[in-house]
Amino acid sequence: MRIATWNVNSIKARLPTVLEVLKSIEADVVCLQELKCETSAFPYLEIEEQGWNCAIHGQKTYNGVAILSKYPLEDVTKEMGTLKDDQARYIEATVLAGRPVRVAGVYVPNGNPAPGEKYDYKLEWMDALERHAAAMLRDEQPFVICGDYNAIPAAEDCWDDTVWNTDALGLPDTRAAYRRLKHLGLTDAFAACDGRAHQYTFWDYQAGAFQKDHGIRIDHVLTCPRMTDRLTGCEIFRKARAMEKPSDHVPVIGVFAD
Repeated sequence: MRIATWNVNSIKARLPTVLEVLKSIEADVVCLQELKCETSAFPYLEIEEQGWNCAIHGQKTYNGVAILSKYPLEDVTKEMGTLKDDQARYIEATVLAGRPVRVAGVYVPNGNPAPGEKYDYKLEWMDALERHAAAMLRDEQPFVICGDYNAIPAAEDCWDDTVWNTDALGLPDTRAAYRRLKHLGLTDAFAACDGRAHQYTFWDYQAGAFQKDHGIRIDHVLTCPRMTDRLTGCEIFRKARAMEKPSDHVPVIGVFAD
């Protein structure tokens, strides 16, 4: 089973690229972030023609998350019980595969400029996610939480830590919040399966960042212990960043034994 996450940075603006990437990564489940469209404006027809079942939590102009699945989806929820939020940043559903799994897709706030209200909101959101993940662990249902965490785990996850350790994505409090989430008992699939330094999931559009490989790793697949037991691999689909009209993020794909 292949479970992927990808920040598409406007699904309508990049639809041909999105459709091509969805075919290329051969995933069974894909969590999308930054749809930048309302739920009713999502391109259901084009996506469903590829065989996807769609659960969408959209928002006009900003944010927006989705779960696409080759299997039926059940019990879709669009918020964490630990946070009242008017931004479309969370979606969760049960994927009815041969071995059902609960999949959550997250789009953690960026938090810049920091310090300030936006950074306070980011930390509040991450704290709420930690509490929600703890509740999911208590339920003992297998689950994966994947998405754009807007968190650089460590210095080796960015091209130059002196550039990023004063940014909201790399500040000590951000990294500490991400560690607390993992310390609940969750596993960063890429770190566990690959673990090489300087492997990135985002490159800015400016200043030739992709060509210079000036990237950061902020898109993560986190697995509960039961899914970690099934984890056989994790890959970054870097090729997507070199395509025509790309997102500034690329997919991350966790691979699990059936």
